[in-house]
Amino acid sequence: MRLAFAVDGFAGHAGVLLRAGSDGTIAGDAQGGCDVETVREQVARILSLDHDGEAWLAVGERDPVIGRLQHEHPGVRPVLFASPYEAAAWSIVSARRPAKQAAGVRRRLSEELGASFDVGGVAMAAFPLPQRLLETQAGPGLPEEKVVRLHGVAHAALEGRLDPARLRAMEPEAALADLLTLRGIGPFYAGLILVRSTGVADVPTAEPRVIESAARAYGLDEQPDGDAFLQLAERWKPFRTWAMVLLRVAAGDAERR
Repeated sequence: MRLAFAVDGFAGHAGVLLRAGSDGTIAGDAQGGCDVETVREQVARILSLDHDGEAWLAVGERDPVIGRLQHEHPGVRPVLFASPYEAAAWSIVSARRPAKQAAGVRRRLSEELGASFDVGGVAMAAFPLPQRLLETQAGPGLPEEKVVRLHGVAHAALEGRLDPARLRAMEPEAALADLLTLRGIGPFYAGLILVRSTGVADVPTAEPRVIESAARAYGLDEQPDGDAFLQLAERWKPFRTWAMVLLRVAAGDAERR
């Protein structure tokens, strides 16, 4: 696996090449000159390797449905954005834009204002540090209002408001409310930032597609409403977020068959 990202604390960038060993360990080569331990911890968070795998398997022992899905999809854990900062920036760039166009804008910003690495023979550009993102100007696929919003994300990051440890330490409702104060971030993207970048493992979200996936996996005659779904999710503590990701992965596989 090859990664390139802005390192937590924004002292610089890292390019990382990861290899899985036959004994289950993961080794990585990092470049960029940043503190290696900071990079290691961030990579662990990105791959959800910062939680106890045995505790996650214990959820499947309590709940046969989750246990069956764990067996059918071994090793599935949430793969996250590199940081809440990068998730927030992507939320601004991608809002109301086709995914391909948004990816192109992100790539252009990374190449022009970020850092470039040769990661295992593959050229990769890391997203700009927030101090460089403030240099962003309007251009193709990036109108002036999105630039203003990106600058707001950059300022929030530099102020420490998008620090992953800070957001994890907050009650989910408080973290979501704080993220909603960012210009251009609505409820959907606030949830995306919190759940898909901070490393939280137990924040339930009653998303329609997750509810549909749960109804299919549990063989329910009809889809539960939001309250009923959250009650069902109680059995997945303290990995409700992981369980919902697993349900979505399983549903996606079933749809492709």
